[in-house]
Amino acid sequence: MTTAPSVLVFDVNETLIDIESLAPVFERVFGDRALLREWFGQLVMYSMTATLSGHYVDFFTLGQGVLHMLAAIHRADLTDDDMHAIKQAMLTMPPHPDVKDGLTMLRDNGFRLVTLTNSPPNPGGPSPLEHAGLAPFFERQFSVDARHAFKPAPTVYRYVCDELGVAPGDCMLVAAHVWDTIGAQSVGFGGALITRPGNALLPVAGLPQPTVIAGDLRELAADLTNRAGRTSTG
Repeated sequence: MTTAPSVLVFDVNETLIDIESLAPVFERVFGDRALLREWFGQLVMYSMTATLSGHYVDFFTLGQGVLHMLAAIHRADLTDDDMHAIKQAMLTMPPHPDVKDGLTMLRDNGFRLVTLTNSPPNPGGPSPLEHAGLAPFFERQFSVDARHAFKPAPTVYRYVCDELGVAPGDCMLVAAHVWDTIGAQSVGFGGALITRPGNALLPVAGLPQPTVIAGDLRELAADLTNRAGRTSTG
């Protein structure tokens, strides 16, 4: 993909909102803030396991189960108050500092912006994206919950195309995770990798490589604006 796509499909967790904001809660509950990354990695692994084995529970439910599993592994006491604190922290994560500037540039330069997240809708209140003040930038907010399969299952990327009435080739998945860009590229999307701390390119021949690699959303917005032949407003 040498030209810019017309539709940008954004991952949410870690790509737009900062999961490191959960670290103080993990430090209080487990005595080690590094367990945040262990929990998130296990959560992603078991979400993929559920999909590959033909099962589904929503991401929040799965996340709670993984917390209990880690508590057993690390011999930590996990109370109902701890679970509530972690759930609330997950719902109220802040955006990365570059996100609003980057989304503003992309929106003002005519790109269609939507999100696709593993997280389910929050019927009891605002979504994490709404809590972060980012919802107004996006035309639609999609959840894999509608297909009962987690990314990188092909069905969830095709679901976005079907809902928007566009072809995969019109779309680019923007994510901080190579496993997500690989999934999207495998159905014909472009892939933009945002190298947030703790994330990097996977240089393996035979696997799809990202179309674009950027350090943050401002850098991505400038790159895609140039590819589209538009004048950057940022």
